[in-house]
Amino acid sequence: MTDKSHPLPEPVREIVDDPARLEVLERLDVLDSGPDADFERLSRIAAHIFDAEVSLVTLVDKDRQWFRACFGIEGLTETSTQVSFCAHTISLPGDGETMVVLDAKQDPRFADNSLVTGWPYIRFYAGAPIVVAGQKLGSLCVISDKPREAVGDGELKQLVELAGLASSLFALKDEARVRARTAAALVREEWRHALTLEAGKVGSWVWDVRTGEITCNDTFRRMYALSDTDAIHVGDVLAATHPADRAAVQAGIDASFDDGVDYSAEARVAASGRWLTMRGRVYQRDAEGKPLVMMGASIDISESKQTAEHTRLLLRELNHRVKNTLAMIQSVARQTIRQNPDPQDFIEAFSGRLRTISDAHVLLADRDWSGVQLYEVIASQLGPRFRTHPDRAEVRGEDLTLPADHALGLGLILHELTTNAHRYGAWSDELGTVNIAWEVMREPIRGLSLTWRETGGPKVLPPEEYGLGTRLIERSLAKVLDSEVKLSFDPEGVAARVWMPLPSEEQV
Repeated sequence: MTDKSHPLPEPVREIVDDPARLEVLERLDVLDSGPDADFERLSRIAAHIFDAEVSLVTLVDKDRQWFRACFGIEGLTETSTQVSFCAHTISLPGDGETMVVLDAKQDPRFADNSLVTGWPYIRFYAGAPIVVAGQKLGSLCVISDKPREAVGDGELKQLVELAGLASSLFALKDEARVRARTAAALVREEWRHALTLEAGKVGSWVWDVRTGEITCNDTFRRMYALSDTDAIHVGDVLAATHPADRAAVQAGIDASFDDGVDYSAEARVAASGRWLTMRGRVYQRDAEGKPLVMMGASIDISESKQTAEHTRLLLRELNHRVKNTLAMIQSVARQTIRQNPDPQDFIEAFSGRLRTISDAHVLLADRDWSGVQLYEVIASQLGPRFRTHPDRAEVRGEDLTLPADHALGLGLILHELTTNAHRYGAWSDELGTVNIAWEVMREPIRGLSLTWRETGGPKVLPPEEYGLGTRLIERSLAKVLDSEVKLSFDPEGVAARVWMPLPSEEQV
């Protein structure tokens, strides 16, 4: 609704903008919520008491007045605070005061209010403040388009009582909402703890040494594939232990019984082959020192065992890779210094190649040497934003995973091509561009066909003698069997065609 009235009086605006009041209103978290039958009922009762056409339960925010309940007007949910009668109501001193406007057209505060001069043509208004947590948040009010001569004290007292009931409703509903939210949070926390224990694969147990009976949780039963309901005897647990590990379990028990040390053992479950680590302690002994009760926990450590084995394999692979890499670095260093005997030239040429090898190794190490995405290899040379913000480079092709040797070799090739393009080729002036495109071929064998093509740069002349960069481009994939690199110095720009066989899709 258009606001054509004068600004709110300063004392009223000061109350409306009070940070403490607005904080309580925000904390209620009811603005723009759905209908509420309880507040609708209150508004109907108020309208009936005053024989009024309209009754509202309002909440006055900083810039708008929102209706928690609205009786007598369809489709209206809010008005501007600037034209709000209820803003004046909440500025009244005391909590039990009411504001009554018998004829808004004769009241200088509201005579030119757009709600008076226009629809719904308010003439009569009576409102009592709604107070929550000591703050006046809005009002329960009745409205009519006909002026009145007077309002009875009994009616106003009932309006105040209904406003107090609305205040209590707001407080109770907010408390219920907070309690429901807290209860939901507690349920989520309980589930989180339960899932944590389940994920941790922790089985707890208490062993009555005299009877041999073991009391345990469900996780322990599942670990050993024991009955869900039958009583468990220590012999059942030993029988469920892998035969090769029973001696270690018994030795740990004997050491705890005889020497008083904590029980500790690792063993496999016979049925599943999963590894368990067991920790326990004798908590009760008789007068002669014989154990009566042992308590402990068993934890599934199969993943840890597998991780340890994976780490050993990875270290073995890493040692192999390091040897190959050192040999590659030594070869590149020897060839670079032959081409660049000047120390400064050597450092400049060698450091770029070494950095390329290093970047590829970092990517491979981050992925346990399982491979590197082709986009990442390209990004190491063109920059991480090469797809969204290309700098005179067009890159086309679907991403795929490259094995370690493929990634290392292709990284060196792209480094040499990029360096050459900046020094002598397409990127050495302001006009040239580079196009990188590839596709995965499936016949006769699965492989990657990648093309680097420069256009628009200085005219290219075939070199009289191939330098180290050219040799590196042609030899970087020497470790990838059946690979091929063809380099051509066409007049319109350097072109390189790379072919690399790829593992079958079943091996990826």
